[in-house]
Amino acid sequence: MIMPKTALPEKNTSSFINKNQLIKLRLKAKRAGVWFKALPRIDRVLVDLTIRVTTSVRSATLARNILAVTKKLEGLLESSLLRAFRGIALKLAQKLSIIAQKWGNTSAKSWASNVSFVTFLAVIHINEPVAFKM
Repeated sequence: MIMPKTALPEKNTSSFINKNQLIKLRLKAKRAGVWFKALPRIDRVLVDLTIRVTTSVRSATLARNILAVTKKLEGLLESSLLRAFRGIALKLAQKLSIIAQKWGNTSAKSWASNVSFVTFLAVIHINEPVAFKM
């Protein structure tokens, strides 16, 4: 018995990752110089083959691996100022705020949440000579 077209089950058209997204990410990584320097060959091959073979990733296993690679790339593409801002400057601003409050500076309480102050500390950290970095 032949089923009419309307009764056929539809293919699952949802996808985890789009081919165009991978192409853009690869281009961005190449322009930033991290594609060949920092990304292992197996990860580059996985992205390249995925781009060549499919238009959208539907397999959960492949999507999980591709997402792991994209997270690596996003971490590598993150600016050094943003990395310093997140990693060091926020903690340093909190420590300086606590120390200044212990010395009696009541306005120092807002230092830890002051974006300008934290950015200043991040820039100072980036421009600090390597011998003095912690």
